[in-house]
Amino acid sequence: MNVDEEMSMFKLNETVVYVRDVCKVTKVDEKKKYYTLAPIDDESLTIKIPFDNDKVRPLISKKEVEEIINQIPDIEVINLKNHKMVENEYKKLLNSNEHLNLIKIIKTARLRNQERIDNNKKTSERDSTYFNLAEKLLYNEFAAVLGKTFEETQDYVLEKVTILKEKE
Repeated sequence: MNVDEEMSMFKLNETVVYVRDVCKVTKVDEKKKYYTLAPIDDESLTIKIPFDNDKVRPLISKKEVEEIINQIPDIEVINLKNHKMVENEYKKLLNSNEHLNLIKIIKTARLRNQERIDNNKKTSERDSTYFNLAEKLLYNEFAAVLGKTFEETQDYVLEKVTILKEKE
């Protein structure tokens, strides 16, 4: 299909993911062939992207959310001790834009911070930063798919994972 025939893939008010942020389509310009997006956690911000931008995708399905949640207990943590190597791994996983890699970051950062607390040490700012970012990216999309708030989604996932672990 040539550029002149290119059609809008997304509709006005549809929720999509652009790079890693969940956004609402606020404008579809068929003439100029671009979308205007607003990130759901900062709707004052607008992003204009062409129709053919490969960094925008639809939300995953409810079925996919459930499949991902069911895999959480089996996802391994990063098994590196060197802080710089862990941070490099966090960056690599974050840039992969894969849900399972976000979970790996969340599990690893939570475990590393819990180990520090257990040893009467302060939590790591680096681990906390990556934990919060990975949680935001994962749960914002899950929340949009499930029709829940961020906090409700956190509780929902925790409850499902707890039940899965009890079955082991």
